[in-house]
Amino acid sequence: MADGSKPVENNEPAPDPSAPLNLGLIADADYRLMIDSITDYAIFFLDPDGIVLSWNAGARQLKGYEPHEVIGRHFSIFYPPELLEKNWPRHEVEVATKTGQYKEEGWRLRKDGTRFWASIVLTRLTSPDGTLRGFSKITRDLSERQQQDDLLRASEERFRLMVDGVKDYAIFMLDPSGYVVSWNKGARANKGYEAHEIIGKHFSVFYPPEVSATGFPDTELKVARDVGRFEDEGWRVRKDGSRFWASVIITALFDETGRHRGFAKVTRDLTERRRISTLEDEGRRITTFLAMLGHELRNPLTPISNAVAIMERLGNGGNGVDAKTLARMNNIIARQLKQITRLVDDLLDVGRITSGKIHLESKPVQLAEVIDEAVEMVKPSADAKHHALVVQSTATDAWIAGDRARMIQVVCNLLNNAVKFTPDGGRIEVRLRKSGANAEISVSDNGPGIAPASLPRVFMLFAQGEQEISRPHGGLGLGLTLVEQLVTLHGGDVSAFSKGIPGEGTEFIIQLPRVAAPLEKKRNDGADTGKVVLVVDDNRDAAETMCLLVESLGYATRTAFDGPSALDAIKVEQPDIVLLDIGLPGFSGVEVARRVHREVAHPPKLLAITGFGQASDREASLAAGFYAHLTKPIDAHHLEGLLERLLGKP
Repeated sequence: MADGSKPVENNEPAPDPSAPLNLGLIADADYRLMIDSITDYAIFFLDPDGIVLSWNAGARQLKGYEPHEVIGRHFSIFYPPELLEKNWPRHEVEVATKTGQYKEEGWRLRKDGTRFWASIVLTRLTSPDGTLRGFSKITRDLSERQQQDDLLRASEERFRLMVDGVKDYAIFMLDPSGYVVSWNKGARANKGYEAHEIIGKHFSVFYPPEVSATGFPDTELKVARDVGRFEDEGWRVRKDGSRFWASVIITALFDETGRHRGFAKVTRDLTERRRISTLEDEGRRITTFLAMLGHELRNPLTPISNAVAIMERLGNGGNGVDAKTLARMNNIIARQLKQITRLVDDLLDVGRITSGKIHLESKPVQLAEVIDEAVEMVKPSADAKHHALVVQSTATDAWIAGDRARMIQVVCNLLNNAVKFTPDGGRIEVRLRKSGANAEISVSDNGPGIAPASLPRVFMLFAQGEQEISRPHGGLGLGLTLVEQLVTLHGGDVSAFSKGIPGEGTEFIIQLPRVAAPLEKKRNDGADTGKVVLVVDDNRDAAETMCLLVESLGYATRTAFDGPSALDAIKVEQPDIVLLDIGLPGFSGVEVARRVHREVAHPPKLLAITGFGQASDREASLAAGFYAHLTKPIDAHHLEGLLERLLGKP
């Protein structure tokens, strides 16, 4: 046309400026403008065969191609050779065609051949009738993030290699509940577990059973979580059950948001160092002890030697020794020999306990009687120093299972200690009371007390020997050691309390598990009712026939068929002899024997009747307190002879 305007094709009317705008065309144009303006993402379209159809500014900036260099080419030009060898572009197209979308992160190429780490989303495009029109592809450069991730991984790998390479320390992690989640070579060397054996298990497996039972492992974690870390030294257990002395540091781990993620645990085996330190310490204490032993023995030997010299001198003078002088010398020698005997007895007791050779009875013991007897034994020495010796008891019916003579020795040692260290005219108190399931004995004085710094050492062997050389009170430092060890053997514990202030003195508190008061043996005062034999066997036929056999020998019988019933029958029926099977329901015959000796004041003779006849079985029975061990089937003549020997002819 002459005016140069574009002709209207297909005879369509020219656009009317006053007509409404076509919003669909404007929206499409705006959408295209938006995509072309995005520079952080490469957004382009592919036809169904993967040929590039469009190219936005972000694609040009990210990949380095101008539109005319890439439009019409296959999108595989963006892939490195190793992915082309796997035909990876085709794989992406197939997945997107089938599922509608394909996503991944991986290496891609720019025009200049450099690589970048890309996030890719390939989306299928279909027409309304379901025909595949092509694909949209959105690519983002994550190289900077990948670089940071690589640096982090490298750092973590270096740290992992460092931790894993440490062999002198067990370094591992726990989750917030205390379960093992990592394991280094040092942990394997120190504790003996392979990683697959221990990961996923609770860290309390490293603690001795008696420690785990107290809940101490959970306490460690709680302290570490509350204050940031926990440090401790103590016994730990290896896979093979052996113990080692460990230095332990537990550190709570929190992420940047403050969320608790778990714990780092570092353990070092200090067994050898502790052994050397202990040997050095024991060597020092034993050297001091030997010096003190010589001092303590020379003290009584000096007056003995003087007394002998006096008697010899007067005797050789021709006038003889008068009766008064002889009596004085005899008294001096007797007193000093008693002191030497006490020293030797203490040494022997310590030796027996430390070597595990001491034998303790396990019978019902009334503590009120123990205290009365101990006070009676100590009273002369207390009176000599004008001490007030006071006994207060609110638990005269408190009983324990133990050795009466040894418990008297325990209380005597504490009282002698109080008498020795309290200045003349002091006050010494002994109290007995119940404390929950325990019986509690306390011995207190108003003497000079013990310095708080010395309290942790008061029960150590030879600790008395570490005092100043003047040693105004003497002694070998064995008394409190014996107290602690004997109380421990009775299943109790002993503690010392003092402020170290003169006049406020020291208090020792013993706690022992109480048992029920035993039943006394009750028999009618009239005619002899005959001897009673209790037969205990879970096999009722065996029990019935054994009763018939015993009755045919002239003795009365009773029966029980399990452990608890047997114990009750012994307490109620009070038989003279018990024929006791070992393998019983409830609890075993061995446990019955142990409890009888603990809970019955005058236990009957127990004869084990069992199918177990090995030497070790006999030893176990005798150790539990059985009088004899008889193997099934029982020889009737042997049983008859045994009953007659123990009970007499019926």
